Amino acid sequence: MTDQDQSSTAKLQVFRKAFQAYVTRPIVFLLEKARVTPNTVTFFGLVLIIAAAVLAGTGHLFAAGWMVLAASLCDMFDGALARRIHKVTRFGGILDSSLDRLSEATILIGLIAYYLFYNTASYKQWLILLIAVSMIASFLVSYIRARAEALHIECQVGIFTRPERVIILALGLLMNGLPYVLTAALAIIALLSIVTVIQRLIYVYQRTKEG
Repeated sequence: MTDQDQSSTAKLQVFRKAFQAYVTRPIVFLLEKARVTPNTVTFFGLVLIIAAAVLAGTGHLFAAGWMVLAASLCDMFDGALARRIHKVTRFGGILDSSLDRLSEATILIGLIAYYLFYNTASYKQWLILLIAVSMIASFLVSYIRARAEALHIECQVGIFTRPERVIILALGLLMNGLPYVLTAALAIIALLSIVTVIQRLIYVYQRTKEG
């Protein structure tokens, strides 16, 4: 990864953090006043994503898209709330990360169920394979970061992290009435997640060489 690439990803990360802070600040303030705990927000987001998976699995893709968006907001709020009320813990971070992976798998499994039992497209076998690739690549993006951080290497580089995956998937679900939109969304998730895996592997390789 070149210096220019690292600069671009750093700017992207700064933008992500600034946007997230802008969106979450007023809601986090209300959650703090209501004495809601970060773990409560985390588990509520999981409940929403399970509901989204059930909706997707039964063919209600538009409703599932809205549920995915709502769950993604919970994913932003729990960490911001923990930092605001000074309840950031190592276990909380592990719990949040674990439930994030579970959430991604759950909604994608819901889509697999949809293509298995409700969708009649002649190419649905390829779509199921595409979902499987998306799931593996998404997990690898997070796994590489976790392994890097275990080596004390901060690894937030990459063009396509969890927020982008969630947004693209939600848009694909919401716009499923248009031909091939969900297929395109899944293809984008699979392809750009693989690109991000490669970016992170290159970045960690370079950092380990420097060490």
